[in-house]
This record gives sequence, structure tokens and C-alpha cells, in this order.
Amino acid sequence: MPPKRPSGTVQYENHGRVVIVTGGSMGIGDAIAHAFAESGAHVYNADITSPSHSSDRETTAVKHLPCDTASETDCQATVQQVLDEHGAVDVLINNAAIQPRESYHPIDSVGSQVWRRMIDVNLCGYMRMASEVLPQMKRQQCGVIINLASGQAHRTAREVGVYGPIKSANVMQARQWGVEYARDGIRVLSVSPGAIDTPMIRASLSEQGGAAELGNRHPVGRIGTADEVAAAVLWLCSPAASFVTATDLEVDGGLGALGSFAAPYPMPE
Repeated sequence: MPPKRPSGTVQYENHGRVVIVTGGSMGIGDAIAHAFAESGAHVYNADITSPSHSSDRETTAVKHLPCDTASETDCQATVQQVLDEHGAVDVLINNAAIQPRESYHPIDSVGSQVWRRMIDVNLCGYMRMASEVLPQMKRQQCGVIINLASGQAHRTAREVGVYGPIKSANVMQARQWGVEYARDGIRVLSVSPGAIDTPMIRASLSEQGGAAELGNRHPVGRIGTADEVAAAVLWLCSPAASFVTATDLEVDGGLGALGSFAAPYPMPE
């Protein structure tokens, strides 16, 4: 049997902190938003879609602000509303991203509308939101920005020629901004999850051999959970990580350390 994840999650005190999570209506973003809310933060979910009613989390703890991060106007309005209501932004989680099925092709077979939209959301959206919160964080002389990247930022496969390169750029954005704003008291990092149990992963499980086979590719023997990514993000945003900036944390069950030439793990019985 593959190892089971530890029960419970580590909580950090975030009482009174103001947090914006883009793409917080489902999956990893939803878990991060509610982890912050449960630890006392004022949390805003900036997402083009409303939270799913199927979630078992307490949705009233997180305020939803309709926002398409591909729109400069939306990003400006979102941050301005947060500032109007709280006068501060302590944490920005850049998480909103798309990977449409039409992008699962070599780049000569991906329509320009598809890859332009992915760049506009997954790359430029991160920059738009960061550029809106950074002036306030500089005035505060403190703040944390986390870019959600991906294991695909560090390694790739066939027929994913758009998503991975953009995620790699998200890692480099965090490195650049982390260096640029370190003396302003602002830390910037990226997080690269492996395969995580989210609606996006579930939608493509059949193409990846099913949950058991996908999990078995990870040295720990399973795929991860959104709560595990959220726990890593909360640590990075806490004073416990105050000397950590301009770097990437791979939350991937060891996947990044395993060479593609390695013999596969035997499937559990």
C-alpha cells in the first residue's frame, strides 16, 4: 500500500493579515484561501468564477471578488476594494491559471487564441496583480507574494509546450521580484506542486493512467492534496520563513528528484 499523508495540517497565526488569493474558487487556491481564513486572516478570493457549492469548506470565511486577471481594470479594482476596506495588503497568492485541453499539443498545433489567453492569465495576470499590490507593500515595508508554479516548470513531457514554459517563467518572476524588492521588506517566492488531487487533475486522470499509476510515479507513492500545498504556502508566508525569498519550493512528493530514466516503481498490490 502507498504511504498515507499525515492527518491534520500545521496552522500559523495570521490574525488581522490581509490576503488576496487569485483563482481561489477551487482546488489549490480554495485550500490556500481557507487555510489563511482559518488562521485568522481577512481573505479575498479574486476569481472569475464563484466558489463551488460542492466544497465542504465554510465559504463565508472568504470574500469573493469577481476578477479576471487577464483584465488590468479587474486587477486594479480588486486591489483597490481590498485597500478601501482594510488599508493594507499583506499577502498576494498568484494562483489563477488555466490549462485548456486545446493546449495539450505540440506548439505548431495549438491555436494562437489558446496560447495568447494562457499567457495573458498565467503569466501577465501574475504581473498585473503583483504590480497593483507592490506600491502598498512598499509603503508598509512588508509583504509576501507567492507565485503558484508547477512541477512542469522544472521538467516536461510531450504535448504540453505552452503550460510548462509559462510556469517556468512564474518561477523566474518570483526570483526577479524577490531580488528587486528585498530591501523594501517584501519577500517573493514560487511554489511548484507535483500532481495534486484537484478538479484539473481529476479531469485528466484517464489520460495519465488513473490515480494509482499517477501517484506511483511519485517517490512517496501517491499524489498530493491541496491542503498539503496550502500548508507549505502558509509556512512560506509566516515569520518562520523570514529569511527565505527569491526561490522556489517544490511540493511534489519527490517527483522532481526522480530522473526520467529511472526504473518505474512496482505498482502496489
